[in-house]
Amino acid sequence: MAIITYFLQLGINNIVHNIDVFLLSVLGASATFPERLFHVLHRLSMSGSWLEIVCDVPEEYADVVADFLTQLSGNGVCVDNQCVDAFSTSEIPDSVRVAIKAYLSSDSDPAPQMHELEQFLSELSRRHPDACFGRPALSSVNAEDWSSSWKVHFKPLRVGKRLLIVPTWEDAAQLPGDLVLRIDPGMAFGTGGHETTRLCLEVLEQVMELGNPGSAPSLLDLGTGSGILAMAASLLGAGRILALDIDPDAVEVARENLALNQLSSRVECGTTPLEALTERFDIILANILAEELVRLAPYLSGCLHPGGALILSGILAEKEPLVRQGFASQPLTYCQTSCAGEWVAMLYRNETES
Repeated sequence: MAIITYFLQLGINNIVHNIDVFLLSVLGASATFPERLFHVLHRLSMSGSWLEIVCDVPEEYADVVADFLTQLSGNGVCVDNQCVDAFSTSEIPDSVRVAIKAYLSSDSDPAPQMHELEQFLSELSRRHPDACFGRPALSSVNAEDWSSSWKVHFKPLRVGKRLLIVPTWEDAAQLPGDLVLRIDPGMAFGTGGHETTRLCLEVLEQVMELGNPGSAPSLLDLGTGSGILAMAASLLGAGRILALDIDPDAVEVARENLALNQLSSRVECGTTPLEALTERFDIILANILAEELVRLAPYLSGCLHPGGALILSGILAEKEPLVRQGFASQPLTYCQTSCAGEWVAMLYRNETES
């Protein structure tokens, strides 16, 4: 029985490109090891026990249920494929069931979350009467120390034309012109392997290439995580860079990665809320949840210089219309949508005159 377990930031992701060939033959190219694995597992291992919520759902509804559980728990989710017993992709059934697991602190009262989850599944079942959604189960589990075992899956990765992302514990052959970033994501999101981060990096590279030659645009990285986007922006030629995250742990990790890449003097990090900023930027990167992007739309627009570029990511493809609608009232021009797997990144520009 091939049991597939992997952690998610949002939805179901793709296995990193360097995953074992045997696993690719069993799982197919559509399953990936997520970057936030360490963040989720490390937090779980810091406590002796957690409350585990398990939802048994059809695989085609795994994304929407995982997304809901991620927001409900705030700790990420785990997905177990329950029905894959095969040695080639041709043997994998068209429809399988998965168990989606979320974790709550053992000190908390799970009743409100369980009630909200049951209502969500009931509504999902009402809208899709042909699908069978199992009743969520709740149990107590002990945590393990996963702080190092996940690292085998994070390998050097090329993104865009020139960026080479290398974990601190790996070596990689460099090509002429490579811009090398050394990364230890620690308790923060961002290795470059996840589609949302990779899309941001690719669109950022395009925007920088189309900019004025010799210019050093100012840049805001909102939801910086490991700091990977801010560091890439610096290597690509950005000038003033402000990297913000609401998670103090992420800010600390970003600072450590900046120091590792000798970029501390070129990037300012902090936890200042976007709503409190008065500064404007030539480029803004916002790799966060779709709903949060919509909520912050007026502030993102207000922080963008005339002529500036706004890159939005962290958006499930099915939620692109939500974001498009949320930004329709802003003085911004929609330019393009880039896609990778289940995710999209969107580019807007402020074409108002200064």
